[in-house]
Amino acid sequence: MKNHLSKSLMTLLICLAIFGCKDKANEANMSEAEPAKVADASSEKYIVNATESFIEWKGFKPTATHNGVIRVEYGNINTNNDVLSGGKVVIDMSSISVLDLEGDMKYNLENHLKGTVEGKEGDFFNVKMFPEAVFEITTIAAIENGAFNLSGNLTIKGVKNNITFPVKVTKDEQSLTINSEPFTIDRTKWGINFGSKSVFDNLGDKFINDEIELKVTLVAEKE
Repeated sequence: MKNHLSKSLMTLLICLAIFGCKDKANEANMSEAEPAKVADASSEKYIVNATESFIEWKGFKPTATHNGVIRVEYGNINTNNDVLSGGKVVIDMSSISVLDLEGDMKYNLENHLKGTVEGKEGDFFNVKMFPEAVFEITTIAAIENGAFNLSGNLTIKGVKNNITFPVKVTKDEQSLTINSEPFTIDRTKWGINFGSKSVFDNLGDKFINDEIELKVTLVAEKE
Protein backbone atom coordinates (compact mmCIF):
# COMPACT_ATOMS: atom_id res chain seq x y z
CA MET A 1 0.00 0.00 0.00
CA LYS A 2 2.82 2.41 0.93
CA ASN A 3 4.64 1.73 -2.35
CA HIS A 4 1.42 2.25 -4.28
CA LEU A 5 0.82 5.61 -2.57
CA SER A 6 4.41 6.67 -3.25
CA LYS A 7 4.07 5.86 -6.96
CA SER A 8 0.74 7.72 -7.14
CA LEU A 9 2.26 10.77 -5.46
CA MET A 10 5.23 10.74 -7.84
CA THR A 11 2.88 10.56 -10.85
CA LEU A 12 0.90 13.52 -9.50
CA LEU A 13 4.05 15.59 -8.97
CA ILE A 14 5.27 14.90 -12.49
CA CYS A 15 1.87 15.84 -13.86
CA LEU A 16 1.89 19.12 -11.93
CA ALA A 17 5.43 19.97 -12.96
CA ILE A 18 5.06 19.32 -16.66
CA PHE A 19 1.45 19.99 -17.52
CA GLY A 20 -0.11 21.68 -14.52
CA CYS A 21 -2.50 18.67 -14.51
CA LYS A 22 -4.40 20.04 -17.47
CA ASP A 23 -5.18 18.11 -20.59
CA LYS A 24 -2.38 18.30 -23.11
CA ALA A 25 -3.26 19.89 -26.45
CA ASN A 26 -3.48 17.60 -29.45
CA GLU A 27 -0.44 17.38 -31.68
CA ALA A 28 -0.86 18.83 -35.16
CA ASN A 29 -0.70 16.29 -37.96
CA MET A 30 2.57 16.77 -39.81
CA SER A 31 3.73 15.76 -43.28
CA GLU A 32 6.07 16.88 -46.03
CA ALA A 33 5.50 20.31 -47.56
CA GLU A 34 2.81 20.59 -50.24
CA PRO A 35 2.07 23.15 -52.97
CA ALA A 36 0.43 26.25 -51.51
CA LYS A 37 -3.02 27.27 -52.73
CA VAL A 38 -2.98 29.98 -55.40
CA ALA A 39 -5.72 32.60 -55.38
CA ASP A 40 -7.78 32.93 -58.54
CA ALA A 41 -9.35 36.08 -59.97
CA SER A 42 -12.69 35.48 -58.24
CA SER A 43 -11.21 35.25 -54.74
CA GLU A 44 -11.97 37.81 -52.07
CA LYS A 45 -8.79 39.06 -50.41
CA TYR A 46 -8.44 39.97 -46.74
CA ILE A 47 -5.40 41.75 -45.37
CA VAL A 48 -4.17 40.50 -42.00
CA ASN A 49 -4.36 43.10 -39.23
CA ALA A 50 -0.95 42.75 -37.60
CA THR A 51 -2.03 44.67 -34.50
CA GLU A 52 -4.79 42.19 -33.65
CA SER A 53 -3.16 38.97 -34.91
CA PHE A 54 -0.78 36.89 -32.80
CA ILE A 55 0.34 33.40 -31.79
CA GLU A 56 0.30 32.31 -28.16
CA TRP A 57 2.97 29.76 -27.22
CA LYS A 58 3.78 27.50 -24.29
CA GLY A 59 6.97 25.56 -23.61
CA PHE A 60 7.37 22.80 -21.05
CA LYS A 61 10.16 21.31 -18.95
CA PRO A 62 10.05 19.20 -15.77
CA THR A 63 10.52 22.18 -13.47
CA ALA A 64 8.50 24.91 -15.21
CA THR A 65 6.13 25.99 -17.94
CA HIS A 66 6.73 29.25 -19.79
CA ASN A 67 4.34 31.08 -22.08
CA GLY A 68 4.30 34.11 -24.30
CA VAL A 69 3.27 35.67 -27.60
CA ILE A 70 4.72 36.02 -31.09
CA ARG A 71 3.40 38.78 -33.33
CA VAL A 72 2.25 38.46 -36.92
CA GLU A 73 4.11 40.80 -39.27
CA TYR A 74 1.77 40.78 -42.29
CA GLY A 75 -0.26 38.47 -44.49
CA ASN A 76 -3.38 37.89 -46.54
CA ILE A 77 -6.26 35.42 -46.49
CA ASN A 78 -8.34 34.48 -49.53
CA THR A 79 -11.91 33.17 -49.69
CA ASN A 80 -14.19 31.80 -52.39
CA ASN A 81 -17.93 31.71 -51.66
CA ASP A 82 -17.20 32.48 -47.99
CA VAL A 83 -14.82 29.50 -47.68
CA LEU A 84 -11.08 29.82 -47.07
CA SER A 85 -9.23 29.27 -50.32
CA GLY A 86 -5.65 30.26 -49.56
CA GLY A 87 -3.39 32.69 -47.84
CA LYS A 88 0.03 33.44 -46.44
CA VAL A 89 1.04 34.77 -43.04
CA VAL A 90 4.50 36.07 -42.13
CA ILE A 91 5.50 35.87 -38.46
CA ASP A 92 7.97 38.28 -36.84
CA MET A 93 10.29 35.96 -34.89
CA SER A 94 12.11 38.91 -33.30
CA SER A 95 8.83 39.74 -31.50
CA ILE A 96 8.97 36.63 -29.27
CA SER A 97 7.92 37.68 -25.78
CA VAL A 98 7.70 35.87 -22.43
CA LEU A 99 4.66 36.71 -20.30
CA ASP A 100 5.16 34.63 -17.15
CA LEU A 101 8.48 36.17 -16.07
CA GLU A 102 9.67 39.66 -15.16
CA GLY A 103 12.93 41.58 -15.01
CA ASP A 104 16.21 39.84 -15.79
CA MET A 105 14.61 36.39 -16.02
CA LYS A 106 12.21 37.61 -18.71
CA TYR A 107 14.99 39.47 -20.56
CA ASN A 108 17.36 36.49 -20.46
CA LEU A 109 14.82 33.92 -21.67
CA GLU A 110 13.56 36.14 -24.49
CA ASN A 111 17.11 36.72 -25.73
CA HIS A 112 17.97 33.02 -25.48
CA LEU A 113 14.88 32.12 -27.52
CA LYS A 114 15.68 34.79 -30.11
CA GLY A 115 19.32 33.74 -30.33
CA THR A 116 20.74 37.15 -29.52
CA VAL A 117 23.04 35.79 -26.79
CA GLU A 118 26.61 35.40 -28.05
CA GLY A 119 27.51 31.74 -28.48
CA LYS A 120 23.89 30.61 -28.17
CA GLU A 121 22.54 31.94 -31.46
CA GLY A 122 21.50 28.52 -32.77
CA ASP A 123 19.94 27.11 -29.59
CA PHE A 124 16.42 28.16 -30.58
CA PHE A 125 15.26 30.54 -33.34
CA ASN A 126 18.34 32.56 -34.37
CA VAL A 127 16.31 35.59 -35.43
CA LYS A 128 19.28 37.44 -36.91
CA MET A 129 19.67 34.73 -39.54
CA PHE A 130 15.99 33.76 -39.71
CA PRO A 131 13.95 36.86 -38.81
CA GLU A 132 10.67 35.50 -40.17
CA ALA A 133 8.61 32.33 -40.08
CA VAL A 134 5.98 31.74 -42.77
CA PHE A 135 2.69 29.83 -42.89
CA GLU A 136 1.12 29.17 -46.33
CA ILE A 137 -2.32 27.54 -46.61
CA THR A 138 -2.41 24.33 -48.66
CA THR A 139 -5.80 22.70 -47.94
CA ILE A 140 -8.96 23.38 -45.94
CA ALA A 141 -11.38 20.61 -44.92
CA ALA A 142 -14.72 21.43 -43.30
CA ILE A 143 -15.60 19.59 -40.08
CA GLU A 144 -18.86 21.10 -38.75
CA ASN A 145 -20.37 24.26 -37.28
CA GLY A 146 -17.82 26.61 -38.82
CA ALA A 147 -14.87 24.40 -37.84
CA PHE A 148 -12.19 23.35 -40.31
CA ASN A 149 -8.99 21.37 -40.43
CA LEU A 150 -6.52 23.91 -41.76
CA SER A 151 -3.35 22.63 -43.43
CA GLY A 152 -0.37 24.69 -44.42
CA ASN A 153 3.37 24.78 -44.87
CA LEU A 154 5.11 26.17 -41.80
CA THR A 155 8.65 27.38 -42.44
CA ILE A 156 10.91 27.99 -39.42
CA LYS A 157 14.69 28.46 -39.66
CA GLY A 158 14.54 27.58 -43.35
CA VAL A 159 12.87 24.20 -42.74
CA LYS A 160 9.40 23.64 -44.22
CA ASN A 161 6.85 21.08 -42.98
CA ASN A 162 3.12 20.80 -43.54
CA ILE A 163 0.93 20.86 -40.43
CA THR A 164 -2.82 20.40 -39.93
CA PHE A 165 -4.79 21.77 -36.98
CA PRO A 166 -8.44 22.67 -36.19
CA VAL A 167 -9.70 26.24 -36.51
CA LYS A 168 -12.94 28.19 -36.25
CA VAL A 169 -13.65 30.78 -38.92
CA THR A 170 -16.02 33.71 -38.47
CA LYS A 171 -16.75 36.24 -41.18
CA ASP A 172 -18.83 39.33 -41.77
CA GLU A 173 -19.04 41.85 -44.61
CA GLN A 174 -15.72 43.52 -43.82
CA SER A 175 -13.63 41.17 -41.68
CA LEU A 176 -12.60 37.58 -41.14
CA THR A 177 -11.26 35.93 -37.98
CA ILE A 178 -9.48 32.58 -37.64
CA ASN A 179 -9.09 31.12 -34.15
CA SER A 180 -7.30 27.81 -33.65
CA GLU A 181 -7.70 25.32 -30.86
CA PRO A 182 -4.45 24.89 -28.89
CA PHE A 183 -2.20 22.38 -30.67
CA THR A 184 1.39 21.22 -30.39
CA ILE A 185 4.24 20.84 -32.85
CA ASP A 186 7.49 18.91 -32.39
CA ARG A 187 10.15 21.61 -32.53
CA THR A 188 12.91 19.15 -33.48
CA LYS A 189 11.27 18.68 -36.90
CA TRP A 190 12.44 22.23 -37.62
CA GLY A 191 15.94 21.67 -36.22
CA ILE A 192 15.25 23.36 -32.86
CA ASN A 193 17.07 20.77 -30.76
CA PHE A 194 18.34 22.56 -27.66
CA GLY A 195 17.64 20.53 -24.52
CA SER A 196 15.81 17.76 -26.38
CA LYS A 197 16.20 14.34 -24.79
CA SER A 198 15.21 12.76 -28.11
CA VAL A 199 18.36 14.30 -29.62
CA PHE A 200 20.83 14.45 -26.72
CA ASP A 201 21.69 11.82 -24.11
CA ASN A 202 22.41 12.25 -20.39
CA LEU A 203 20.24 15.34 -19.88
CA GLY A 204 18.61 13.93 -16.75
CA ASP A 205 15.81 16.26 -15.66
CA LYS A 206 17.42 19.21 -17.49
CA PHE A 207 15.55 18.52 -20.72
CA ILE A 208 12.96 20.72 -22.45
CA ASN A 209 9.94 19.01 -24.00
CA ASP A 210 10.02 18.68 -27.77
CA GLU A 211 6.39 19.80 -27.97
CA ILE A 212 5.58 23.50 -28.21
CA GLU A 213 1.93 24.42 -27.71
CA LEU A 214 0.53 27.07 -30.06
CA LYS A 215 -2.77 28.91 -30.37
CA VAL A 216 -3.35 31.13 -33.41
CA THR A 217 -5.53 34.24 -33.69
CA LEU A 218 -5.73 35.92 -37.09
CA VAL A 219 -7.87 38.97 -37.81
CA ALA A 220 -8.09 40.18 -41.40
CA GLU A 221 -10.00 42.95 -43.14
CA LYS A 222 -11.38 43.00 -46.67
CA GLU A 223 -9.07 44.68 -49.14
